[in-house]
This record gives sequence, C-alpha cells and structure tokens, in this order.
Amino acid sequence: MKKLPAGFQVLHWIIIINYLLEIGYGGYMVFFEVGKDKGEGKPLFGKAGELDHETMMVRRMYANETWIAIAGLTTYLGITEFLPRLLKGGRRSFSIF
Repeated sequence: MKKLPAGFQVLHWIIIINYLLEIGYGGYMVFFEVGKDKGEGKPLFGKAGELDHETMMVRRMYANETWIAIAGLTTYLGITEFLPRLLKGGRRSFSIF
C-alpha cells in the first residue's frame, strides 16, 4: 500500500482522534453528567419512566450525537483503512489481526 504524505497522515489521525473524543464525550454526558443534580446521572434501567421529559430529551440528543459519531468513525475507517486493503489483493490478503 502506498504511504501517505506526512500532512495527510496527521489529518487522518486528527479525524480519528476527533471521532474518538466525541464518542467519549457523548458517553460521558449521557451516563454521568446529564441529570447529575437530580441523582439521575447514571444508567437509568427501570427508572427511565420516572425521568422528567426535558432531561430525557437532553440525554437522547447526546445519545444520538454519540451514535452518529460511532457511525461516522466506522464509515471513515471502512473507507480509508479496510477498503484499500480489500482492493489491494482481494479477500485472501485481508486480515484484521
């Protein structure tokens, strides 16, 4: 596989790190921060029905943002990392490990 110029490699890793930070931030906001002042800043399980509407909507928005970042990261890695490996030598030369 052809090596990218240094500038593109830096940009590639900035994009990946940005996605990872967004995933971490969204997960933190959903499970630890939103609703913390009401004692609801943790996984809700059965208490989800007792949560007020506004707090639930905020948690859902952060959860959606996190899922969008996960989908973006997997798409980006699929296009930039896995697809070139598949196209390089066919399926027989592709290995994740």
